[in-house]
Amino acid sequence: MQHMTLIDWLVIFAYFVLLFGIAVWVIKQKQKSTEDYFLAGRHLGWFIVGASIFASNIGSEHLVGLAGSGATDGVAMAHYELHAWCLLVLGWIMIPFYMRSKVFTMPEFLERRFSPAARTVLSVISLVAYVLTKIAVGIFAGGIVFDVLLPDINFLGLNSFWIGSILVIVLTGIYTIFGGLRAVAYTEAMQTIVLIFGSVLVTIFGLQALGGWDELRLILGSEMFNLWKPLVPDGIESTWAPIRNSSQMAWYFNDNYPWLGMLFAAPIIGLWYWTTDQYIVQRALGAPNEKEARRGTIAAAFLKLLPVLIFIIPGMITIALAQSGKMPSLHNEFYGSDGQLITDNAQKAFPLLVANVLPIGVRGLVVAGLLAALMSSLAGVFNASATLFTMDFYSRLRPNVSQERLVWIGRVATGFMVFIGLLWIPVIQGGRGLYDYLQGIQAYLAPPIFVVFIFGVFIKRLNAKGCLAALITGFSLGMIRLVIDTPVKLFENFTYTEGSLFWIINNIFFQYYSLLITIVCIIVMIAVSYATGEPDYKKIDGLTFGTVSDDQKSESRKSWSLIDIIASALVILLIIAIYIYFSG
Repeated sequence: MQHMTLIDWLVIFAYFVLLFGIAVWVIKQKQKSTEDYFLAGRHLGWFIVGASIFASNIGSEHLVGLAGSGATDGVAMAHYELHAWCLLVLGWIMIPFYMRSKVFTMPEFLERRFSPAARTVLSVISLVAYVLTKIAVGIFAGGIVFDVLLPDINFLGLNSFWIGSILVIVLTGIYTIFGGLRAVAYTEAMQTIVLIFGSVLVTIFGLQALGGWDELRLILGSEMFNLWKPLVPDGIESTWAPIRNSSQMAWYFNDNYPWLGMLFAAPIIGLWYWTTDQYIVQRALGAPNEKEARRGTIAAAFLKLLPVLIFIIPGMITIALAQSGKMPSLHNEFYGSDGQLITDNAQKAFPLLVANVLPIGVRGLVVAGLLAALMSSLAGVFNASATLFTMDFYSRLRPNVSQERLVWIGRVATGFMVFIGLLWIPVIQGGRGLYDYLQGIQAYLAPPIFVVFIFGVFIKRLNAKGCLAALITGFSLGMIRLVIDTPVKLFENFTYTEGSLFWIINNIFFQYYSLLITIVCIIVMIAVSYATGEPDYKKIDGLTFGTVSDDQKSESRKSWSLIDIIASALVILLIIAIYIYFSG
C-alpha cells in the first residue's frame, strides 16, 4: 500500500481551505430568518439543487458500502442506483404539490394534506430513521476511510477509526451549524465536482492497473456483471420461500437479495427516499419556483446514474486485483490463509484502491473527495434533522418565539442528533455490511411514508384517520422487525431458536417484509378512510390531483418546456441501456 505523501496532504489542505472559504462566504450572508437558514431563502438555482441532491445522497453508504457490495456481489446493487427515475417522479409529479404548499418540511405537507397528528408521527419516524441510518452510517464510514488511509494513528487510546469518525463530525458540524442549508448546498455543489472527477480517476487508474475492462470481465466472470442472477430461477417450486435458505443460493444475488424482492420492494424504498424524504426534498424546496426545482431534479437524475461506474466498478476492480495476484497486498487484505474471502474487509474496497493505484497528488485529491462526500452526506442530514425538530416540534410548542431563536434551536438540535448517532455505531459494525444495513433499515421504515404520500396525492378521498392508522401500523411493524434484528447484529453468537416466531421474522428477506408492511398499510389506509367521513376538500385545495384548480394546472404547465421532456426521456433511455448491458 502506498502511504500518503506531503504533496497529497497539501492537496487535501488546499481543498479544505477552498471548502471552508465557501462556507465562510455563505455564513456572512443573512441567516436571521428560518427561511434563510433552513431553505437558503428559496434562492437555489437548478444546478445547485441537482448537485446538492446528488452530493447528499452520495455519501458513506456509497464510498464504503456500495463499493464493498461491488467487491462481493458485482453489479447486483446497481438496482438501487438505477432509481434515478424516482427523481423524475419527484420533479414531475410531487414538486408541483410541494411548491404550491410553501412548506418547510415533508411532515408539514402531511399536516396540510391530512392532520397535525400525521405531521407529528412522520416527524418522529423521520428523526428515528436519520439516527438509525444516515447519521450513524456516515460517522461509521468516516472511521472506515481513516482506518484504511491512516491505520497507525492513536490518540488518547482512540484508534484511527474513532479519530476519523470524530473529525468528520466536528468539521462537518462547524459549517452546517453556522451556515444552514445555503452553506450545505453551495459546498455540496463544489464537492460534487471534486467527487465525480476523483472517482472517475479511481476507475481509470484501477482499470489501467488491472489491464482493462476485458480483463476485469475475464477475472470476475459473467455472474458478477449480471443484474438478475438469473431472472427465472431453477427449481421454481422450491425457491419461492420468503425465508433465507443457504441451499437456494443459485437464484439469489447473495443470501439477502432475492430477485422478486428487488423487483417489487426496491422501487417502494426508492420512491420513499427520492420523493418524500426531507433529506432529499429540502433541496428542491430551496428553489425559487417549480421550474428551477424540476430542472434540479432532472440534473440530479443524470448524476445519479454515475455511481454504477464510479463506485460499484471500483469495488469490482479491487477484488479482481486481489484475485489476480497483481497486488499481493490486496490479496492478503481480502483473502485469509484458507483462501476464503474475508467479507468484512470488503467495506474497505474503495479506500484501498485509492491507496494502491493512484499516483502522488491525485491520491490526495481523491481522498479529499472521499472526505467531502462523507461530510456532505452528514451535513445534509444534520440540516434536515435540525429543520424537522425546529419546525415540526419546537415552533409548534412555542408559536410566538422569534426567528433568531428558532435558528439557534436548530443549531442545538444538530449536536444532539450526532451524539445519538455515535451510540449506534456498534450495531452497524455487527451487521453483514454497511449497504445491507442501510437498505434493511430503510425497508422497514419506508412503506408507511410511501403509502400516505403517494396514495394521498393520487386519491383525494383518503382522510386523516386513514393516514394516521397507516403510519402507526406501518411504523410499529417496522420497529418490531428492527428490535428483533438488532441483537443478531449486535452480538456475534446470538441467534434465535430455529423455527421460533422471532427466528422466522428475523430470517424473512427484508424486501419481502417491506412488501408485507406496504400491503398492510395500503389496506389499512383505504379501509379506515372509506369507513369514516370524507375530508374537507376545500382545505386540501391544490394538494391532490382531484383538487387541483385549472389555474394551478395552467401555472404548472408554464413551468416546463420541450427541453425538460427530452432530458427526462434521455434519463429513462440511459437506465434501460444499463439494464440491457448488465443483463448477463
